Amino acid sequence: MPYDLSGKRVWVAGHRGMVGGAVVRRLADEPCAVLTVGRETVDLTRQAQVEDWMAAQRPDTVILCAARVGGIHANDSQPADFIYDNLMIEANIIRAAHAAGVEKLLFLGSSCIYPKHADQPIREEALLTGPLEPTNEWYAIAKIAGIKLCQAYRRQHGADFISAQPTNLYGPGDNYDLETSHVLPALLRKFHEARQAGAGSVTLWGSGTPLREFLHVDDLADALVFLLINYSDAMPLNVGSGVEVTIRELAETIADVVGYDAELVFDRTKPDGTPRKLMDSARLHALGWNRARPLAEGIAQTYKAYLQTL
Repeated sequence: MPYDLSGKRVWVAGHRGMVGGAVVRRLADEPCAVLTVGRETVDLTRQAQVEDWMAAQRPDTVILCAARVGGIHANDSQPADFIYDNLMIEANIIRAAHAAGVEKLLFLGSSCIYPKHADQPIREEALLTGPLEPTNEWYAIAKIAGIKLCQAYRRQHGADFISAQPTNLYGPGDNYDLETSHVLPALLRKFHEARQAGAGSVTLWGSGTPLREFLHVDDLADALVFLLINYSDAMPLNVGSGVEVTIRELAETIADVVGYDAELVFDRTKPDGTPRKLMDSARLHALGWNRARPLAEGIAQTYKAYLQTL
């Protein structure tokens, strides 16, 4: 400790995703070589392909961001795809990393691994203490398995494999498809399109009362590199901003950023999801990382990035 990245070959698995892309951007500031590979070359759900590529490339370090992800509708309607693909991706990479002699691996979990009714703010010890949120339990179970794989390789083989779970993320490279996106990018698109059309209202799912914590993806990437260098333990660490807002407050902030004061209409026939989800990131903050940007600032930067995609 600390782990020195100088001269290391670091494989960012899932570099085309929102998180993986942010990690690649962040690693540009480190004295290491970044390795990436696309699915057209290596199908991460195929064990032999992963093993062959890793044996040939011999990365020193792996940051495992690759995953099948989606919002409530996608998780609830495609449970087999979400549990199978994520189990295969993480199992193949973690096993191949050990076989190839990887020095350090960081596995990216998710805040949805915790019980639906866990005490708030959610501490790392809450893992496996109660039932999961039913709409995304398939994804959550796969992510829990990934954490346990890292712990098992650490216990049996002494592998320096660690895990971290982020809170709700947003930022460049997000998904703005209204059928499959999460709440923040969906609202950004809705307010932008309402402004373009001159619509008088924007409709939100549920009551607007659930509390959520948000973290800019570039801040997550900074925290992950910090952990890679400074952390080595079996405990999977929470990564969050420590600030929560209601969905109504989120919508009002987005309205201010977009510059369009539309009426908020709440469709109470749609689900709210978990009433509150705030993670306790005290362990991470005690290690020395607590650099999350203010939500309004991050949303303004994200909206600018979204406009560039249109």
